[in-house]
Amino acid sequence: MSVLTALARLEAVRAGRAQPIAGVCHTHLARRPLVLVPLKLAGEAAAPLALLAGTAADEPRLLVVPQPRDRVLRLRFVAQLAEIVLPYVTEHTVEVEEKTTRAGETYTRCLDAPQLWTPNTGGIDFLRLLGRSVRFHSTEGENPVPPEIPLLGRWLTWFCDRAEHPGSAVLLPMTSVLAAHWASGQSALEDANLAALLGWIAPPPGRTGAEAAARAEDPLAVPPAGPATDPGFDNEELAPLITGYDEAPAGPAKVTAEQRLRRALLRQLEPTWQLLWQGLNLLRALPQGAHVPGRWNDDIGAFSYFLGTVPEGVPQPRRDSAVSAVRRLLDRERALERYEAERAFDDPRLMLEHRLAGAAFHGTVVEADPTRVVVPEGKSKKVLRPALRVRTSDPFVPVPGEKLCNIGYSKQSGEVLAADGDTVLLELSGGMGRKLVPEPGTVPGVGAAVGFARFSPAGSSRPTSLPSREETPWTHGGPPPEWLPTAETFEEL
Repeated sequence: MSVLTALARLEAVRAGRAQPIAGVCHTHLARRPLVLVPLKLAGEAAAPLALLAGTAADEPRLLVVPQPRDRVLRLRFVAQLAEIVLPYVTEHTVEVEEKTTRAGETYTRCLDAPQLWTPNTGGIDFLRLLGRSVRFHSTEGENPVPPEIPLLGRWLTWFCDRAEHPGSAVLLPMTSVLAAHWASGQSALEDANLAALLGWIAPPPGRTGAEAAARAEDPLAVPPAGPATDPGFDNEELAPLITGYDEAPAGPAKVTAEQRLRRALLRQLEPTWQLLWQGLNLLRALPQGAHVPGRWNDDIGAFSYFLGTVPEGVPQPRRDSAVSAVRRLLDRERALERYEAERAFDDPRLMLEHRLAGAAFHGTVVEADPTRVVVPEGKSKKVLRPALRVRTSDPFVPVPGEKLCNIGYSKQSGEVLAADGDTVLLELSGGMGRKLVPEPGTVPGVGAAVGFARFSPAGSSRPTSLPSREETPWTHGGPPPEWLPTAETFEEL
């Protein structure tokens, strides 16, 4: 937790209401997202009990498994879920465009991607287990299943894998997104309760955030957001209803027992359903961050690539190979670095945290030489390198020779030439045109407010190439060691 976030939590306690810690929305919000509120049977890893799904607040669809331990009923549930998710995914594959790579190869790219929302990270974990449990089902041979079931498993696996990619917005937990934009007066663990978190962000009239959160933690007043159910509900309502369904004879009695179960589960899911849409409305009220469309464009690219692999019909492996795991880790590390930098450049509130940590500074230009020209070492051609002297009161310790990124103009960098007390002398490069005179407005003048950071939205340029297959150890996917028999080998035989 940063210093500013801790301060915001203290202010939330004093004010009785959550405090904003972000000035813009750092998450893409789809015009028509698919909201999923799942429940699972207690004591089972991936036994679905019920799910409320839909793309509009007033049009939820309830799916129920009256006996979660029954494999046939579970597969019926998965098939019904496929009827919701797969058409929604297909909607985003209609509008496409043809793109050409640098190598001259043509490929098809979708213009948009689907977006799924769950109440919390537990909902994502449940969808991951559900996808893994059905993506390997066979559509042929003994006990075949409809092809939509393993296809849904592949798509759920892709959504959950992509959700681990920093900055991705194809599958999002509402609690995590809200906690990234507001600081409540409770702990991060308590923020995992969607009703309690929203109670701090938007408390009912006449109540403080603490009072609204206390009420939200009462399962009789507000049911849990899942996927786990309340033990009291399990013992007092759910168990008798499932037993009644099991013992009911086939026919109208069976239908009546299932309807009773559906009504009880709907009462558990409806409050969370309304809270999810309330959270979406709160996020839509924030202006969008400047780099959000770029990250969503990456999601569209990942969606289009996976869509191209679907006709092959090969499910994702249970575990990554060593090389695939390393590539995935490197990709996520780069994405996290870029995501944190983009959020800071989009939002002065977040940049302030980096300024307090000494990774960036704001100041005022006290001297400027916008037409300064130098001849780089080893070259004969003059280049434009304006100089700025910036005075700052931030706790920033400049290192001569390091390159900083201009916060207000990320195309421009500044190399530290010298530091004297509270001033920093910088040499600017980039973003000023190709002439020996800078383009108007590209070089700050005396009195201008400027900021520089040790990081950039473009991310790091560190090389991340892996060794060739021949240089990779056999334990990590390389060629096995050559075996040559010796005289001792034949003696042992």
